[in-house]
Amino acid sequence: MGFLTGPLPILPDGGSLRPPGGGTSPAVVALGGGHGLSATLSALRLLTTDLTAVVTVADNGGSSGRLRQELDVLPPGDLRMALAALCDDTDWGRTWRDVMQHRFRSRPGAEGSLDNHALGNLLIVTLWELLGDPVAGLQWAGALLGARGQVLPMSTLPLTIEGDVLRQTETGLRHETVTGQAELAVAGTQSSVVNVRLLPPDAPACSEAVSAIGRADWVILGPGSWYTSVLPHLLLPEMREALGSTGARRCLTMNLSNETKETAGMSAVDHLQVIRRYAPGFKVDAVLADPSVVEDRNEFSAAAAEMGARVVFGKVGAAAGSPIHDPLRLAAAYHDVFGEL
Repeated sequence: MGFLTGPLPILPDGGSLRPPGGGTSPAVVALGGGHGLSATLSALRLLTTDLTAVVTVADNGGSSGRLRQELDVLPPGDLRMALAALCDDTDWGRTWRDVMQHRFRSRPGAEGSLDNHALGNLLIVTLWELLGDPVAGLQWAGALLGARGQVLPMSTLPLTIEGDVLRQTETGLRHETVTGQAELAVAGTQSSVVNVRLLPPDAPACSEAVSAIGRADWVILGPGSWYTSVLPHLLLPEMREALGSTGARRCLTMNLSNETKETAGMSAVDHLQVIRRYAPGFKVDAVLADPSVVEDRNEFSAAAAEMGARVVFGKVGAAAGSPIHDPLRLAAAYHDVFGEL
């Protein structure tokens, strides 16, 4: 495949995106979930036409949680968000992006069965029921949207994420087990997460996702909720093995804020240590970080070097200063990373 045709996007510095070294489109696999993965995909679709998203499937909250419980399906929400992020920036793409993201709202005082369901979730589940294959259903959804890439689940089985936390009480520290992605995602505000695991622990990875990782030129992990969107890809045995054995270069993308609801009190270095703790053999070629979230650059660079990586600092946040990645700035940073390594 060649690079995208048509006018090249204009970067914040006035330049434009071009293939690193002027070559062909690299095969890139991005792993994560939720808003973090959406930001990565919105950037990467400006750089390559050979793009695969591998998405966590442990969500148990909101519309996804209800559909998962009622219909015994994969939680579709993060998969829907990934598809929406891959929609082209045309009238067709923008319209279908908005259709996929549209949520039904019951009128005041009414308790409707569709309340807060995203239409895209219902469309994806419909395709799953008709086709009997979650991967094929996502392929059909992507074709309908004209998605610039493919979206795959991390596993074709719904997963549950569980964590042990230490909670400070009046009588001292108390050990508790928190079950569910929605619950663990806010656990860090009142406690410290000390252990995380996936259930079932030996769930199979999606074979198409494993194959995509094996043939990739680059694998991008993060940004996203560190314990519930980023780490799960390294907790699934077959996925961890694929990420460790691939010949692709690996880039770990840091969040724009260390103070999230599940990582309160953690530094940027602590985030790297979490990865090393759960996947000690996992090596990284580059760590992409906005300098605003790194307290001590030397300490952070040393921690990255222990993972085999060099640090690439870049201003990748939105201009407003909120902890949201700007797609063009992030694309420019990835472009530099791809070209330098």
